[in-house]
Amino acid sequence: METETKKQLTLDTVYKANYVLKQVVRPTDVIYAPKLKPGTELYLKTENLQITGSFKVRGAYYKMSQLTDAEKSKGVVACSAGNHAQGVALAAQKNGIKAIICLPDGAPISKVEATRSYGAEIRLVEGVYDDAYQEALRLRDEEGYTFIHPFNDPEVIAGQGTIALELGEQVPDMDVVIVPIGGGGLISGMAYTLKNLNPKVKVIGVQASGAPSMLNSIHDSHIEKLDSVFTIADGIAVKEPGSLTYELCAQYVDEIVTVTDDEISAAILALMEQHKLVTEGAGAVGVAAVMFDKVDLAGKKAVCLLSGGNIDVTILSRVIARGLLMSGRSCQLTIELVDKPGQLVAVSKLIADQGGNVTSVHHEHTNEGSDVNGCYLRLTLETRNWAHIEQIRKALTDAGFKIL
Repeated sequence: METETKKQLTLDTVYKANYVLKQVVRPTDVIYAPKLKPGTELYLKTENLQITGSFKVRGAYYKMSQLTDAEKSKGVVACSAGNHAQGVALAAQKNGIKAIICLPDGAPISKVEATRSYGAEIRLVEGVYDDAYQEALRLRDEEGYTFIHPFNDPEVIAGQGTIALELGEQVPDMDVVIVPIGGGGLISGMAYTLKNLNPKVKVIGVQASGAPSMLNSIHDSHIEKLDSVFTIADGIAVKEPGSLTYELCAQYVDEIVTVTDDEISAAILALMEQHKLVTEGAGAVGVAAVMFDKVDLAGKKAVCLLSGGNIDVTILSRVIARGLLMSGRSCQLTIELVDKPGQLVAVSKLIADQGGNVTSVHHEHTNEGSDVNGCYLRLTLETRNWAHIEQIRKALTDAGFKIL
């Protein structure tokens, strides 16, 4: 496989892809983001604002622009529940190519409809992603369609590498670039391009802790397939890296770290609140790695790549609630009270005096096994940070209340 990489992925290919993509993709802005991690010189590359809401259109469009006329006339097939599907659908529409997208029948309605809106034909396949993938391969073999792989393809990888060319002009003196990893197409293209232009730039990959397929493979020096993946970052929930992307990551990526779903939620919230940027889980993992000290950026000029912004709005409210809890902006307290008049008033006054805001109250008499006169008070509060929560807890315990 390595010879194939060397043969087909060259800097020339990335520059050629950049030229081809100029007429289609949007060169995305770089935003200075000092508040996300005070004391760090941090920039955000906003591919979440790319057309179709993610970087994926780059690789898909370049790959399809390079097909022969015969291949174009036959059409293409792809399988994806998300950003790759939308990238392929738009690229097909712009190139006048028929596109069939195989999706697992449980894919979010919003993603199915977004893909359909770019003009692709949708085939819903019973089962999971792997079933949709098998159906796409069957269509390739039986109908002669060209299969557009989401990451394990040198032309797709070259298309993603064009982001590094843009970055080189926008932040020429960057020291570190932090990039999400799912199948590895994005980081392969970027790391290959960056290291060839400036070997001193460090490239750090980030995976969700529930889907560390590339991390494990690189650690054990051979490609490994996970039994299952579980993360809110569905865009990078990939069980097995590609053969090409594994080789490129092994050669060009300096380090891979992981972040938890709670850390990702806190990053999504921080990006929305501080920079008015909506990112999906996969798009926020780089920022999560910075916020929660997974990478050492002391004295470095760092760029986080926000790879996409296609988050399902139904998930967004849950993510915000989780992010508030993670960052100490919301907390739940259960207090044991004696059932006599004035207790509720006393608790409310204490919390108000400390500047906490009560958003919900649940008051219940106790069940068997506890004091006959006992009752519980469950409160949800809006707070400033962890120190503020501690201050409220201390005021309550100092006043003789028992927090469970």
